[in-house]
Amino acid sequence: MAPYRQGKPAAADAFKLSSNENPFEPLPAVLAAIAGATVNRYPDASAAELRGRLAEKYSVTPEQIHVGSGSVALLAQFIAAAASPGDEVMYSWRSFEAYPNLVTVAGATSVTVPNTADHRHDLPAMAAAVTDKTRVILVCSPNNPTGAIVTLDEFERFMALVPSTVLVLLDEAYIEFVSDPSAVRGIPLLTTYPNLVVLRTFSKAYGLAGLRVGYAIGAEYLMDAARAAAIPLSVIDHAQRAAIASLDYEDELFDRVAQISELRDSLWQALREQGWDIPRPHGNFLWLPTGADTAMAAAVFARNGIVVRALGDGVRVSVGESAAVDKLLTSSAEVVHNLRTGAARATLD
Repeated sequence: MAPYRQGKPAAADAFKLSSNENPFEPLPAVLAAIAGATVNRYPDASAAELRGRLAEKYSVTPEQIHVGSGSVALLAQFIAAAASPGDEVMYSWRSFEAYPNLVTVAGATSVTVPNTADHRHDLPAMAAAVTDKTRVILVCSPNNPTGAIVTLDEFERFMALVPSTVLVLLDEAYIEFVSDPSAVRGIPLLTTYPNLVVLRTFSKAYGLAGLRVGYAIGAEYLMDAARAAAIPLSVIDHAQRAAIASLDYEDELFDRVAQISELRDSLWQALREQGWDIPRPHGNFLWLPTGADTAMAAAVFARNGIVVRALGDGVRVSVGESAAVDKLLTSSAEVVHNLRTGAARATLD
């Protein structure tokens, strides 16, 4: 099993667009909250104050919320709680690259269902692939790395076909960047589907990736199962305080999200004008399906000062600083030209 490897760092004169990080500096209020954090005492293991704020925000009880050190840690806890050797965990592929390892570590078996030709989840095929061994289904919207959304209508038809004994984890790590009104938003559906859990994070839209804090919302018995599988005291006081301060200043943070989303859309249009056939992005990143020429594409971006995420069959590019746009588009123009002319394959040969 290959270990998870994070996006490569960038040189001083380059831009790191490999990890879907928020390019803005933290708000002063967030920095002040961190400065007041406790170091010599353990953090609140239940994150009670943060859960209370989230419960108020989403009109649920604090017991329906579980806080963890990022949404990926929460995914690990739910999978470990629900699946073991002989069980199956299903997800679309390609999707978040951590999914396969999380399933393997739990001792379960991955069942992957190919994305559609337009890089979306094939929910009817996923529903048809459910067996009596299926314990967990992962749905990622917007999908990392392809950026495609699952619509509300699609998701409700899917949930109607999934047995109520199968845990469905809706990974909404990038939901704050979504403006499409047809996209599914899981929290309003929780009362309808007691086997549904919604996962969110403060890493992306809120810019707290370095502090590792995320949360899950669902039925209390499901939260208790994840809490039983969690590493205690893993969400530090700094992270809890920063998350609470971020909720206090959501308007400012979401203004930044709007700026990132606007830049994302303009980049998507520019790439299409260059000749790229790429899915419409709904997160804070874009997906370039470069196939067998992915290594060449990543090298071209690197040569031009752009560090991207090469994922075997494509390149994911984060929407970062506006100053990176010219270098990014210069690189993408060279790559798409090579793909069209066959120069890429010749270079690799």
